[in-house]
Amino acid sequence: MKAAPSLFDRPALRAHRKRASPDAMFLHELARDEIQDRLAMVNKRFTKPAIITPFGDIWAADFPDAVVVEDQGTLSLSEGRFDLVIHAMCLHWAEDPVGQLIQCRRALTEDGLCLVILLGGQTLNELRSVLAQAESTVTGGLSPRIAPMAEIRDMGGLLQRAGLTLPVADSVPHTVTYRDMTHLMHDLRAMGEANALAGRLRHPTRRKVFEVASELYQKLFGADGGRINASFELICLTGWSPSESQPKPKRPGSAQTRLADALNVTEHRLPD
Repeated sequence: MKAAPSLFDRPALRAHRKRASPDAMFLHELARDEIQDRLAMVNKRFTKPAIITPFGDIWAADFPDAVVVEDQGTLSLSEGRFDLVIHAMCLHWAEDPVGQLIQCRRALTEDGLCLVILLGGQTLNELRSVLAQAESTVTGGLSPRIAPMAEIRDMGGLLQRAGLTLPVADSVPHTVTYRDMTHLMHDLRAMGEANALAGRLRHPTRRKVFEVASELYQKLFGADGGRINASFELICLTGWSPSESQPKPKRPGSAQTRLADALNVTEHRLPD
């Protein structure tokens, strides 16, 4: 059977990351802070962490003993070795997100914690919109420019499919202002998030496309002082490897007290 075509150009992605600038890593720093906030709410001490990330230096100070792993299709994680696995800011570049989560779950000890943070579907919605409109207007067609990103409503189900328990998914929106669209696109390249789609154009885009897109961006998403807004959404996923010590949901119909009594309200029978 013929293999499905790749969505991403991994060599291009690696090249983009090699050219990334430490001064442009604000999204990764925000992700690190979000992970620390969630760990602070967990009443458990973790001593064997692993972090899947393309930029290990950002995590080194907070997790000096962590095993840092590159986000390849097959992760270099030993089975049952870690009590904490953090998948940091790279699941949105995965060909098989569920497969990545399954590998994380297998690497965990019993009752180990998996924390995932990635860019969500609302990320760069303004840029996506104006580039599509401009390219359609100027050339009469569309080309892949921004990678598709998952919506939060789909992410909790991925955790369950991967065999993780007590799944939680939440999102943290951020709005960043830029001088103009060119400044935004330079920043994306500087953080290693430039277009690495396998189906992207392999020749330079006509300058007119960017001129029209920049005008649309300023008109539709302008901010104070002549700047523009850019949306970024961080989705954080939390799941645990299975353990008998974890709380289990009650069997339907097993309650010993009526909900109306617990809420101290009058129960009314609905009409047939």
